[in-house]
Amino acid sequence: VNFGHFFSGSRLRQEDTPPRIVEHPSDLIVSKGEPATLNCKAEGRPTPTVEWYKDGERVETDRDNPRSQRMLLPSGSLFFLRIVHGRRSKPDEGSYVCVARNYLGEAVSHNASLEVASKCCMSSYFFFASSVGVNG
Repeated sequence: VNFGHFFSGSRLRQEDTPPRIVEHPSDLIVSKGEPATLNCKAEGRPTPTVEWYKDGERVETDRDNPRSQRMLLPSGSLFFLRIVHGRRSKPDEGSYVCVARNYLGEAVSHNASLEVASKCCMSSYFFFASSVGVNG
């Protein structure tokens, strides 16, 4: 039996694989106005498309709106040009997941929280870290 001939018609389909997340995003603490990146890398065949969700809602990126502060990088990571954070509006703070999809299915990353550090706490954190460094 010539298996090569038998499978030749469906060979491409045989090689296709569902998405899997190979790099998950990590929790971030970022200062307001600073850039930030939530990493996500997915593999699969055909190459999966990646979307991001924050607190369950799809994140709008530069591909949806050219004026967006959030960019979807070719790797699948989510890049923030500058973290937006106000007293009443905290659009970037929250819990994020990336979702990779192709026709064979989807894969969802671990949750990653993005927190915005307040000025008061960042300076005391650095003081603490430097004092620990001196003593240690």
